[in-house]
Amino acid sequence: MELQNSIKAFIYPGDRRGYVAECLEIAVVTQGDTLDEVVSNLREAVALHLEGEDPTTFGLIEYFYQ
Repeated sequence: MELQNSIKAFIYPGDRRGYVAECLEIAVVTQGDTLDEVVSNLREAVALHLEGEDPTTFGLIEYFYQ
């Protein structure tokens, strides 16, 4: 398996307002009122999701989230 150094996410308008961000490789979904907020929330959610995990389990190189 080739390890990657990025996680892809799809950001789309929410049903009523704001934006939703959904990662394609890991189970992370978040939202925010603005694009800046949703990107910030996404970074935090990914870091929390991967905290204490072996990044290679997710196909990521070790220094990705350090």
